[in-house]
Amino acid sequence: MTTLGLIGSGRIGSTIARLAIDAGHDVVLSNRRGPETLADLVANLGPHARAATPAEAAKAGDIVVVTLPLHAYRDVPIEPLEEKVVVDTDNYYPERDGHIQELDDETTTTSELLQTHLPRSSVVKAFNNIYFEHLATQARPSGDPARQTLPIAGDDAAAKRTVTDLLDSLGYDAYDVGPLSEGWRFQRDTPAYVLPYGVRRSPLPSPDGPVTVEVLRTLLDEALRYGDR
Repeated sequence: MTTLGLIGSGRIGSTIARLAIDAGHDVVLSNRRGPETLADLVANLGPHARAATPAEAAKAGDIVVVTLPLHAYRDVPIEPLEEKVVVDTDNYYPERDGHIQELDDETTTTSELLQTHLPRSSVVKAFNNIYFEHLATQARPSGDPARQTLPIAGDDAAAKRTVTDLLDSLGYDAYDVGPLSEGWRFQRDTPAYVLPYGVRRSPLPSPDGPVTVEVLRTLLDEALRYGDR
């Protein structure tokens, strides 16, 4: 059993929390407004969930998921995340986050920004390319022909194995895209972003079938071919 810390408890964070509890893990949830604002969510999730501050969730988690709006990445606590695997779900939306020059000129990626902020943590990009309703409803046991594959990226091989095992327990296969610098290949507006898993706001998977490793590899290669970065 793993304790999953969550810094951010919105749609993606609460969905990951539910999947983790269903898989037998404990979760510690946090947000920027205070633990008391999470009382209803924690009550709904049950006895394997509790609310905390971001620093407390960071300290408690064996693995910690950062799922804040990108513009708030500098608010992520640094010290309690040292030597830990940190899963980054962020996407860049300039209309929400404001313009970030390094992303606009493509000299870095969203997860590399978080990695720079957390120099002694191992950041792995995951969960950013699937709509939360699809994430909630498309989990399947290992070997199920309808099982979906999610891309991950990171600079630390051991951290990526840890996240692969986490995804497996939650009902998803993982495909290693490479280092964090390759995370742009499944960012917003690329072929691997959201639509392959189904029409937005529908829990149903794509009519073309599950996103297998082979399908995902093709979509990721399309990003390279057409320069969607």
